[in-house]
Amino acid sequence: MESRSLVNFSGHQYLRQRLVLSILTGKNVRIDKIRSQDKDPGLRDYEVSLLRLLEKVTNGSVIEISVTGTAVLLKPGVVSGGPIIHDCPLSRSIGYFLEPLIMIAPFSKKPFQLTLRGITTDENDLSVDLIRTVTLPHLQLFGISDGLELRIKRRGAPPEGGGEVQFLCPIVKEVKTLNFVDPGKIKRIRGIAHAVRVNPQFSNRMIDASRSVLNRFIPDIYLYSDVYKGDESGKSPGYALSLLAESTTSAIHCSEAVSTPGETPEDIALLATRALLSEIRHGGCVDRKHQSLVLLMMVLGSEDIGQCRMEEPSVRTIQFLRDIKIFFGSVFNITPIDPTDSSNTELLYSCLGTGYVNVNRSLA
Repeated sequence: MESRSLVNFSGHQYLRQRLVLSILTGKNVRIDKIRSQDKDPGLRDYEVSLLRLLEKVTNGSVIEISVTGTAVLLKPGVVSGGPIIHDCPLSRSIGYFLEPLIMIAPFSKKPFQLTLRGITTDENDLSVDLIRTVTLPHLQLFGISDGLELRIKRRGAPPEGGGEVQFLCPIVKEVKTLNFVDPGKIKRIRGIAHAVRVNPQFSNRMIDASRSVLNRFIPDIYLYSDVYKGDESGKSPGYALSLLAESTTSAIHCSEAVSTPGETPEDIALLATRALLSEIRHGGCVDRKHQSLVLLMMVLGSEDIGQCRMEEPSVRTIQFLRDIKIFFGSVFNITPIDPTDSSNTELLYSCLGTGYVNVNRSLA
């Protein structure tokens, strides 16, 4: 256990992706100087909760947090999966906890049956709607599909939450190599409007406002009004609109907007719609929110060259590529799609897969 290399990082940013890479590679990771200069130093409650959740889904992990909470050491165990229930704190939404787990779930010993309770939609993280309709289809590109499901049992708007989701994920032996260089043309737009503990007419108002913009571009638009009543609608009032555009080659771009005090449903709808159009304009085969997931799965792919066309990397993605190099030693070759056209910012990301095999899988 002690002979495994130790990777050191400083600062609270990118905590989730570093913990995920540590668990997948089996390398110990130590993160120090976590908000050491802050008035309230150390880990926040949601970060501690994430560490506890990772402890639940793995077997044999050792997590040591310093007395002040400004340093944490993770010695990862094997990903065990199985049925797990976890209550998320109300400071972050369920999406914050689901994103890292989706990266490690296919490589567990038993299929995941994870129940998370808390806030289902907020403006900081991916909402459960987008995870269900966009993130999971991205996993299907890599051959992870049978039994992959996210069920939204109850919705929970901030600040009180009260939502519940169930995440089911199959296990795989290895992931396929990705070759995704044709973004295609947008052929349909889908959306989910939900309103809980407010006038149910709000979701229709959001749909009408969004259609008023989108109808100019494409006829195939279906915006679904998701109605939850009584207990299923959580403890707080709120509403949101999630949109996704799918291309002829199954490239998906997404956006969402969440209700804030003083904003009308029409404002929220227009925010989400303009964000979607902006996302489509950037192009590529994968939208900005899912760059890290796709790049990680490309590194884990079979020992072959994987390629994907995406837009310029976000700050988070750039750091993720650096972390991948530290943990896996893999480097991406990133070239412009069309060097002659300065207005085209799309890039081609290619890398050699590491041929990662799920050693945790129980031999049936």
